[in-house]
Amino acid sequence: MADALELDALWEDFHRVVNMTSAELSAWLRVSDAGEATEPLPDQAGSPTGQHVLAILQKRRTDLTEDDLGVMRAVVDTVTEQTDVENEPAAEDTERRHRLMTLGHDPLKG
Repeated sequence: MADALELDALWEDFHRVVNMTSAELSAWLRVSDAGEATEPLPDQAGSPTGQHVLAILQKRRTDLTEDDLGVMRAVVDTVTEQTDVENEPAAEDTERRHRLMTLGHDPLKG
């Protein structure tokens, strides 16, 4: 397990880049996974990573597992890489925005 300072920094970074609430992310995962004829069960909607991000959002810091920490690091790295100042997605870049939203980051959200 990471030491307390590393955990604090990761927790802050994760909650900085994941700017959607758990309710918003849950709704997005259901919408993005719904097909014309079927819709997945709410607890099975979205990618495994999106589901893991949602689970992390619903946890306390003291309840995090090593798997949670790995997902948190990956999400922070991915979102940071894809949203640096030069590459901030434009409102018209719907596909990119939707990929980021699957990780809990809405680039159009302030």
